Amino acid sequence: MSEKVSRRRFAKLAGLSAAGIASPLEVHAARSVRAPRGAGGFPPGFVWGTATSSYQVEGAVSEDGRGASIWDTFTRIPGKIEDGTNGDRANEHYHRYKDDIALIRELGCKAYRFSIAWPRVFPDGDGKPNPKGLDFYDCLIDELLRNGIEPWLTLYHWDLPQSLQDRFGGWRSTETCKIFGDYAAYVAAKLTDRVKNVFTLNESGRFVYFGYGIGIDAPGLTLPQAEVNQIRHHSALAHGIAVQAVRAHGRRGTRVGPAENIDACVPAIDAPEHVRAAEIALREMNAGYLNVIMEGRYTDAFLTFAGRDAPKYTDAELKIISSPVDFLGLNIYAPQHYIVASDQGAGFAPLSIPKSFPHMNSDWLRVGPETIYWVPKLASRIWKTDAIYISENGASGDDQVTPDGKIYDTDRIMYLRNYLAQLQRATAEGVPVRGYFLWSLMDNFEWVYGLNERFGLYHVNFDTQVRTPKLSASFYRNVIARNAAGA
Repeated sequence: MSEKVSRRRFAKLAGLSAAGIASPLEVHAARSVRAPRGAGGFPPGFVWGTATSSYQVEGAVSEDGRGASIWDTFTRIPGKIEDGTNGDRANEHYHRYKDDIALIRELGCKAYRFSIAWPRVFPDGDGKPNPKGLDFYDCLIDELLRNGIEPWLTLYHWDLPQSLQDRFGGWRSTETCKIFGDYAAYVAAKLTDRVKNVFTLNESGRFVYFGYGIGIDAPGLTLPQAEVNQIRHHSALAHGIAVQAVRAHGRRGTRVGPAENIDACVPAIDAPEHVRAAEIALREMNAGYLNVIMEGRYTDAFLTFAGRDAPKYTDAELKIISSPVDFLGLNIYAPQHYIVASDQGAGFAPLSIPKSFPHMNSDWLRVGPETIYWVPKLASRIWKTDAIYISENGASGDDQVTPDGKIYDTDRIMYLRNYLAQLQRATAEGVPVRGYFLWSLMDNFEWVYGLNERFGLYHVNFDTQVRTPKLSASFYRNVIARNAAGA
């Protein structure tokens, strides 16, 4: 991790950046038949899945015409990746995808969320497409379908073509937004005969601020807050352009929506005044991205807070940004803010998180199971959506291999059991959560942590590429088979 930010500040920065209010001062991230829902179960048809992303698992960065991404460049900068590794090899998923799909099938998952590597399809971001790059995703999708697994595609999970960064400054320019729309149109035209659900951009709240604001992620820039806010606006614009591109070029019935690490606000006390305060906070803390997508405008509080740093935009851009979506994907890991009512300001006050707050192996990953209950509940109320998917949730663990060759990750099971119980509580109350994608299928290249942080249900020996199921794989298989959280 960069010396510029400790792990303890990691989650706080990720959440605040999504709202557009982060600053250097850090002012206020066995195959089974589904059982029908009985007492305490999930709704019939609930989508159980797992997830990965292209740069984190594929490897093969120089094969079959793939162009360079900003992460290929960034990982070469000394000191940027905690253990000095990169995604050149990663999990070799590019060559081992059939075996990995068999792992998904063994879990009983009926859905798999993966991302397209933009530079694999368009090596320079635009221009002539690379047929071999698309061939890989054709084969991946066909193999998923042969195994009864529904493909859920993400268009952008951070591996921006380096050429676009060099030519236009990446997301600093609306040219990149337009080119992203062309890329989205091409992918939709080619793949939505088999892919029915498309996520646009993954975690704008992270890649914008961490990549362009404080230099922790690729491309590693530290720009003024006004530019960061403008780049976030561009990412929202790119989302809207992609939604329109998928609608225009995808097959009829293709669904599309964002996948965002929502700035998670939780009422500190379950009392009406604090719940209402948390609802206000959730909207305002996400005003710089999710709220403008869902409502088509920046809130007055956001614009007042941003002041001269507010993004510049047109009414036409806001109309594109707010193109109707079919679902809302929420990446939920940890509470960013516990909220109480306040008679000052906007009517809420975020509380400081005590140093003693429990956390997983990643100390930014605080354990607050109630987060996955409150955030979808409040989000559905604020944005009137009737389809929410937990597009990511999971936990890092100690993951020590015992002498018998097993990984007894009871810490991860504890995390998942408690979070899924709270998610079940939400669906039982009618909160429209339609599915859940566990991060991650297997250990992988975990960005700035390199190979040090392990989030997988399957342990990966990165020297031999052997995948070994952890105890949590059995736990998740049981949850899926029962369509209910374990007790």
